[in-house]
Amino acid sequence: MVDSRPNVLLLLTDQERYECTTPDGPPVDTPTFDRLSAEGMRFERTFTPISICTSARASLLTGLYPHNHGMLNNSHEADAIRDHLPADLPTFSERLDDAGYDLTYVGKWHVGKTPNEDGEGQSGNDDDGPPPEDFGFKYLGGSDVHHDDIDTRFGEYRKEIGEPIADEDLTDENYTSTGMLVAAETSASVEATRAYFLAELTIEAIERHAEDDGPFFHRTDFYGPHHPYVVPEPYASMYDPDEIEPWDTYAETFEGKPAVHEQYVRYRGVEDFDWETWAEKIAKYWGFVTMIDDQVRRILEALEEHGLAEDTVVVHASDHGNFVGNHRQFNKGPLMYDETYHVPLQVRWPGITEEGTTCDAPVLLQDLAPTFLEIGEAEPLDDIDARSFVPLLEGERPDDWRDSIYAEYHGDEFGLYSQRMVRTDEYKYVYNGPDRNELYDLEADPAELQNLIDHPGYAEVQRDLEERLVAWMDETDDSIRKWVPTTFDDASTE
Repeated sequence: MVDSRPNVLLLLTDQERYECTTPDGPPVDTPTFDRLSAEGMRFERTFTPISICTSARASLLTGLYPHNHGMLNNSHEADAIRDHLPADLPTFSERLDDAGYDLTYVGKWHVGKTPNEDGEGQSGNDDDGPPPEDFGFKYLGGSDVHHDDIDTRFGEYRKEIGEPIADEDLTDENYTSTGMLVAAETSASVEATRAYFLAELTIEAIERHAEDDGPFFHRTDFYGPHHPYVVPEPYASMYDPDEIEPWDTYAETFEGKPAVHEQYVRYRGVEDFDWETWAEKIAKYWGFVTMIDDQVRRILEALEEHGLAEDTVVVHASDHGNFVGNHRQFNKGPLMYDETYHVPLQVRWPGITEEGTTCDAPVLLQDLAPTFLEIGEAEPLDDIDARSFVPLLEGERPDDWRDSIYAEYHGDEFGLYSQRMVRTDEYKYVYNGPDRNELYDLEADPAELQNLIDHPGYAEVQRDLEERLVAWMDETDDSIRKWVPTTFDDASTE
């Protein structure tokens, strides 16, 4: 009997901003992602549950918020709460594997110690945690040790094409004052980039899947456009910094904001960056996005060449967004602005999703887990913090679909810093455990520059959002619920 279930191709980028692939966004050249939108559905309100790599990726796999899967910060750091995803936590990939899907994976893992090309932990020690193989995937390589060193297979590949690791001509202006590389041009060829290499591995996987009868699920995790934005020509000079206008958010003064906002500018070492400097970094960031878009084009062409395009659901998303001068910030951190929480999501499902459609229903990154399971007709995950958006792909919005987004943050490299957020289309409320809370009118102030938390005219709005936040924390068994003070009696903590 022929298995009629569709294949699934997940293309996950790292720190890609939502507006890079929107029609009214900045002038970033993304013809392939634009094609996915034209041939499928583009989601306008997709948000990550947390703006940090490990935690978001663990949520994608499990359908759980970070406070429920326990990976609260990055697994590679010395202060990681958990250095790997527990093997006993059910994941969508294991369910698809049980249902007969052939699962393959290339690129960034980052829900444990980074695997090498054989799918093993980077050191081979027992404390590396379970590799992708233990979650149903066949790992095909392309990882690195976080963001610094290359794995054996990539190194061998570069030598094969006659390009050993290039020494970029870097100067102080490429770095922050704390020594972090932000952006640069590399003398390497496009073919010697990791983005190109990951596309090569993906094309090889597609060729292999084309020879099999059963359905497949393939996942490619690009290492970009995460910093450092090191790109070759033609991408390095594709965008003119002189033509890049300052973000609206660059008008940030930090007045009325939590103290950590201004402190983080110094912590990241970008306190001396003026707009001219940021424009140069943004130009490289946009070049990185376009370079990845070109690699995705090669992947989609491989699907077509092997007759798989009509039978494959293609999904493009990102783990979280990125600050590139927004609010004068770099990278990410305890700042729950849309630049790091609003993420792209595009889905092309031939024969099911109407071409060229947009969806304005609020969606969470972890909703992908139950969605993949429904697409694959696999056993669902129980007691998760997500729901399948297959009905949205079919053009139907359930009456009980959520009208708010909830997100969280727990800290980066320096210990814990509790935050919770509730966001509607009109407003955003941020609970900051160690500091003052935030309230933004997103319609009047989309740049989130004015904190209205003490504005008497927004008292009822604040009350509504606090009620939503407390109800969400109760519903998802948030561990800090009892410590969250509110401004009203009927939801006060015990």
